[in-house]
Amino acid sequence: MPWLVAHDALAATAAEILKTPTFIKITAIAIASLTLFILVNHYSASYSPLPSSAATTHSLAASPPTESSSRPASPPPPAPTPPPPPPPPEVERMGIVDENGAMSEEFTVGEFDESLAEELRNAGGGGAEDGSGGNGGGGRVKVDKFGVCDQKLTDYIPCLDNVEEIKKLNSTERSEKFERHCPGEGKRLNCVVPRPKGYQIRIPWPQSRDEVWFSNVPHKRLVEDKGGQNWIAIKGDKFVFPGGGTQFIHGADEYLDQISKMIPEIAFGRNTRVALDVGCGVASFGAFLMQRNVTTLSVAPKDVHENQIQFALERGVPAMVAVFATHRLLYPSQAFDLIHCSRCRINWTRDDGIWLLEVDRLLRAGGYFVWAAQPVYKHEVALQEQWKEMEDLTTRICWELVKKEGMIAIWRKPLNNSCYLSRDAGVQPPLCDSNDDPDNVWYVGLKACISRLPENGYGANVSMWPARVHDPPDRLQSIKLDAYISRKEIFRAEAKYWNEIISAYIGAYHWKELNFRNIMDMRAGYGGFAAALHDLGLDCWVMNVVPVSGFNTLPVIYDRGLIGVQHDWCEPFDTYPRTYDLLHAAGLFSIEQKRCNFSTIILEMDRMLRPGGRVYIRDSVSVLGEIEELASAVGWVPALHDTGEGPHASWKILISDKRL
Repeated sequence: MPWLVAHDALAATAAEILKTPTFIKITAIAIASLTLFILVNHYSASYSPLPSSAATTHSLAASPPTESSSRPASPPPPAPTPPPPPPPPEVERMGIVDENGAMSEEFTVGEFDESLAEELRNAGGGGAEDGSGGNGGGGRVKVDKFGVCDQKLTDYIPCLDNVEEIKKLNSTERSEKFERHCPGEGKRLNCVVPRPKGYQIRIPWPQSRDEVWFSNVPHKRLVEDKGGQNWIAIKGDKFVFPGGGTQFIHGADEYLDQISKMIPEIAFGRNTRVALDVGCGVASFGAFLMQRNVTTLSVAPKDVHENQIQFALERGVPAMVAVFATHRLLYPSQAFDLIHCSRCRINWTRDDGIWLLEVDRLLRAGGYFVWAAQPVYKHEVALQEQWKEMEDLTTRICWELVKKEGMIAIWRKPLNNSCYLSRDAGVQPPLCDSNDDPDNVWYVGLKACISRLPENGYGANVSMWPARVHDPPDRLQSIKLDAYISRKEIFRAEAKYWNEIISAYIGAYHWKELNFRNIMDMRAGYGGFAAALHDLGLDCWVMNVVPVSGFNTLPVIYDRGLIGVQHDWCEPFDTYPRTYDLLHAAGLFSIEQKRCNFSTIILEMDRMLRPGGRVYIRDSVSVLGEIEELASAVGWVPALHDTGEGPHASWKILISDKRL
């Protein structure tokens, strides 16, 4: 058949073609190309980036098989080149450690880490959620307004006017009744101390040195007793202070000139910067030393002349109610460059000289004791016997009588212990035990022994004023602190910190126009707040209070040429009502919230604060809410302000006015 013949012919032709070399070559090339394509595709898929590979695998696993999925995948596009990382932000240093890890005073005050502050506060047991903070562990009680106390409490000093406790004393022979006897729980002040009728805003310094309003301290007893000695007089509606005293009726200036001529090395305002005037009267001695760059702390008991300290503070002179009795005064060892007693009515030689031994503890090594009294210059037998007893005692405690002239005798304390150690065996009084801490003063009894001086000379070699206020003193190294190596750096950092803050206060709150005179720093640290006020030219003085709940930095404060006292803010302070123009408290309430009742502290602050005065409380926001409520309850006008760290910082400033 024809179609069969054609088929055979076509098959024969195909067989001939397959046998040709050209076909074989083409077929081999095609097979090699296909094999190469498969291999390239396989290895490209194996070495693709991990995210793409994982995504592809996930996609294939999740999809049902299709015709296209069985084909080799095409290679993915190359990943885009990532942009270069941004440069790291410049670090703003907020602490006092430099880039080498060393302490540095070059620092910026930065923001507080709120969460860290809260964590630290909780670790310290502060800020209980149940509202117990600030009440010594008791529940917080909201007070809308405190009432006004009875008018008879106008001059009330709680720990010195506690008649109930004073009556229980077994003896008052050593002036025990003039010491602290504080009211117990349930008997503390729970009202606002009233002011005298007709009270007026104080006369500003320096005019107040010479006159004050009669209506502010309406007591005539001193005028009646001491008017003839040129202490004080009444002129119209004012008390006037001529500047005299029992032993210097011709004026304090002439008296100070005489002391300077007797011992030129005293050098008021350079070598002698801090003085103590015992039995001070109305504090004219201290008032006139102010113009010679000497800060004098005037002390006297609340005795028959009970308002002498009140007059001193109303004048604008540093003063405090204190007495030589059975306990140490609340000042550290080697605090004062000069201690003065002019007819102070203290028998220094009684009880084996225990009161003069307290003077010795307070007097700086190489410092001077100035005694102006009748035994110095009168020749009656009894008075001369007193002089011989004084000479004998001062010799046994190694004081040198450097000058006796007219009505004044001046002794100098030794610079070291060598004289004490070279005395004959059995000579009294003995040296105190080596484990006695002469700076431990809170409710510590007097000791009939000589306080040892540090073997390294600390305390004796302070700088001259005014360099003294800035130089880190030697005793910075010996006081108890957490820091060891970095103490000087912390000291300088605190000074820088307060300088910046006080500069801001002066600019923002017009401190220089407010004419603050009597200022209290209720948690003083190293005294940086007071030093900043001096550096920035405010004509004031500061009582630097070191709470007993913290480290005792008082020796450093005195070595800087400043004054201060140790105190427990769970108890009232030994001063009259209405005696301070400004109360400053930084971090006090956070520290004391588990020990003290906040209302107790606020009521005590109100008692001390003059009408027209101000309170600056710089503290954690966790306590300032309650403090603001209490400030309103005592009649202040409070306002909460941000610190320089901004609105989100964990600390703020509560500024309160006590209006007339």
